[in-house]
Amino acid sequence: MFAFFRKIPPRQRAGYWFILPCLAVTTVFFLVPLLMTVWMSLNQWPLLGQPSFAGLQNYLDLLQDKSFWSSLGFTATYTLVVTPAIFLFAFGLALLVHRKVRFVGVFRTAFFLPVVIGMTSASLLWTWMFNDQVGIFSAVLMDLGVIDEPVLWLGETSSALASIVVMVLWKAAGFTMVILLVGMQAIPQDLYEAAKLDGATWWGQIRYITVPLMRRTFALALTMSVIGSFLAFEQFFVMTRGGPFNSTITIVHWIYRASFTYFKL
Repeated sequence: MFAFFRKIPPRQRAGYWFILPCLAVTTVFFLVPLLMTVWMSLNQWPLLGQPSFAGLQNYLDLLQDKSFWSSLGFTATYTLVVTPAIFLFAFGLALLVHRKVRFVGVFRTAFFLPVVIGMTSASLLWTWMFNDQVGIFSAVLMDLGVIDEPVLWLGETSSALASIVVMVLWKAAGFTMVILLVGMQAIPQDLYEAAKLDGATWWGQIRYITVPLMRRTFALALTMSVIGSFLAFEQFFVMTRGGPFNSTITIVHWIYRASFTYFKL
């Protein structure tokens, strides 16, 4: 390895030195744990006690576990619901703050502020607001005459998922907004000015200039949103604990329960 390193030209060798810290961190905190996880999956690995080799038995058991498939299906449903909701809402916000108007910086900051709040803290805050006894939502709707009695927002199967989607939309849309805003600002203004001279409407500019030139930005935003949705854990763990009737258990929550509740690492 050192002989190979000496054959590299000095200018390129400096580049390797620069990436060495990142490579070391990636190896220690990603590659090694990944290989360890693969080895653990081939063993009966209790939280306490000695592991024993099991081959592919864990994978065969997994395929027959109904709770695993249920959590995977719920995670896919949650992803299909929350991803377009975040994207469309964030795209609207990006269009709003992309305009050069007074105090636009204040609005950008306000829309982005929920992002800096931790997911656990945000989940606790919204759990209080959804509470049927002291929560603000039921109280406001009752004052307006929309409902006659408090609603168990997080206690009903029909409303638990929708309630969490609303919270995540408030929490995460600002981050996607920033990504889309950067993509919008990269589009040359000459294209919009030429379109105006040709009589293009505002919607026409969005449809034929903004959307086509932001396809890569859209792909990045959607990819990050899908990954984040499949890794969802804190909001469900804090707000519903997987309930009601185990209807909101995500795949990461299932892994957590299998590992630290049933001790089946």
